[in-house]
Amino acid sequence: MDRKLGIIPADIKIPADGINLEKWAVVACDQFTSEKDYWESVSDFVGKAPSTLKLIFPECYLNDDDGDKRIADINKTMKEYVDNNIFKTYKNCFFLVKRTCGSASRLGLMAALDLDQYSWEKGSHSLIRATEGTILSRIPPRKKIRIDAPLELPHIMVLISDEKKSVIEATYAKREKLEKVYETPLMKNGGKVEAWVVNSASDIKDIENAFEKLYANLDPKNPLLFAMGDGNHSFATAKSCWEDIKKGLSAEERENHPARYCLVELENIFDPGLVFEPIHRVLFNVPEEVFLDEIKKYAKAVKFEEVKCRNCIADRLKDQSTQGFGYCTADKHVYVRLTEPAANIAAGTLQKVIDDLLEKGYEVDYIHGADVTDKLGSEKGNIGLFLPAIDKGTFFETIIKDGALPRKTFSMGEANEKRYYMEARAIR
Repeated sequence: MDRKLGIIPADIKIPADGINLEKWAVVACDQFTSEKDYWESVSDFVGKAPSTLKLIFPECYLNDDDGDKRIADINKTMKEYVDNNIFKTYKNCFFLVKRTCGSASRLGLMAALDLDQYSWEKGSHSLIRATEGTILSRIPPRKKIRIDAPLELPHIMVLISDEKKSVIEATYAKREKLEKVYETPLMKNGGKVEAWVVNSASDIKDIENAFEKLYANLDPKNPLLFAMGDGNHSFATAKSCWEDIKKGLSAEERENHPARYCLVELENIFDPGLVFEPIHRVLFNVPEEVFLDEIKKYAKAVKFEEVKCRNCIADRLKDQSTQGFGYCTADKHVYVRLTEPAANIAAGTLQKVIDDLLEKGYEVDYIHGADVTDKLGSEKGNIGLFLPAIDKGTFFETIIKDGALPRKTFSMGEANEKRYYMEARAIR
């Protein structure tokens, strides 16, 4: 593969024959962060069986006082799994992945991305880019976990913009000719996942050619080929570790060092099974007139329409020909339409308002679910803010124009639909 594309095949490890894959695969560590009972039930289900649960650090435990022991146990178990031949390795390949949850399914391609072509910096024009603001304070605790680990297990999902469906879907069309490497149900209402190995020279060349065409259509002054979907802070952690490692390497050693790359699942933003859920906001103890004064600073014109209920707001938010959002207070629901707003999407415009309010000492929370937003926002003194779903067709354009989106702009599905750990890759 041409290195300018930022992507290469990888040596991908999966559990050897005889391992119970339903017990092996657990959901991303950054899910159910306030629900230790979820992770305790996972532990009960796994028991003594080999499992990725023993190779990750669920974030609900990050603030416990046994972190160092937990990390040491993770590294020890990784080494034991390798030494005891728990894994089998597919060399120099991609994995084609299909995830089914409920009635919906989505496709992915497991590949290694070049950390030298990634940046989380605001205003970056790198080939691989953060889509939401990166919180630097979140990197050190994750770095402590990765720094001595012999393996990486990704829950990272990275987006490509492939409207013609020339990469992942084209590979899926010839799946009957590929070797299926696993198929398993996923625990805790996770649906099921299956995968095929892509390792022939011709199939790899087809993928390279498809990426070449995507690359050729990019703006050379601001080329965005890979946009982070889920797991940006894990990817940023891998980048930080690599920056430390490469200081002690020669130019030749840097070329193919395993820590230079990070295993991810690529997904096409135009996959109909990939759902972007908006993340709403609630302002606490903010007078409505203060909020309205702020919003008027960030648009040439603001039009307010009082409506009957949250559902009326939801109906109006479906029209994305103009930028808009909704809000509720204790006594009203309002749809707001903006003319010449300060950002390309409503979340960006509202973030400017929120930043101003935070400087004045007010508080905000980020909420999954319009019903919860409505409930909290309708409490006296509060304001619930309803955001529209991200438009897939303009998502990459927005990142290119505005840079990284405000934090908590979107979620790729519900918690049980997030990526489950399955594959691994050696990074040492």
